Amino acid sequence: MADNDTLILVDEHDNELGYESKQKAHDGKGLLHRAFSILIFNSKGEMLLQQRSSQKRLWNGYWANACCSHPRKGEQMEDAIHRRLQEELGFDTQLKYLYKFTYQARSGGGSEHELCSVFIGRHDGEIRPDPAEVSAIKWMPLHELSRDVAQHPESYTPWFKAELTELRRHSNELKALGVPHVLGFHPETRKSGISYV
Repeated sequence: MADNDTLILVDEHDNELGYESKQKAHDGKGLLHRAFSILIFNSKGEMLLQQRSSQKRLWNGYWANACCSHPRKGEQMEDAIHRRLQEELGFDTQLKYLYKFTYQARSGGGSEHELCSVFIGRHDGEIRPDPAEVSAIKWMPLHELSRDVAQHPESYTPWFKAELTELRRHSNELKALGVPHVLGFHPETRKSGISYV
């Protein structure tokens, strides 16, 4: 795990303010920093989920989307998303930007405070997870996933639940990936404390 990375601190408009170590950026209430989150679907319209490794400092053992991380100091977002997808899951694919949002959430070992850019893509090939990052993976249809999140919210990371809620507003992009029954997908309503850019 890249705990020695230097992250990019930003304001609420994604203007760079400076840099900080990954560890310090997540201490206490957290420092707002640039991040990204990747949602991957297959040709069946199922979403790829990962269970975060027990070695993770924050939300270890929780289920989340396919990949989430941070661009490093001096690294462009486009380079970072493809680098991290290959590092965590052992594959790469074309990715499309959807939106940005900010959130802050506390875990036992610190906090996430991120301005997070969300991307989507499609993949049907082999997946080779890094066991230091990922404990397990699975594919789930959106209607089953939204039901499970509603029944077991404690099993999922806060950023993923926010992304799942917002996803319904991007039905055209999902249809382009072949995701079925998007209009019948009813996740939980938007939470307060989440800002969409």
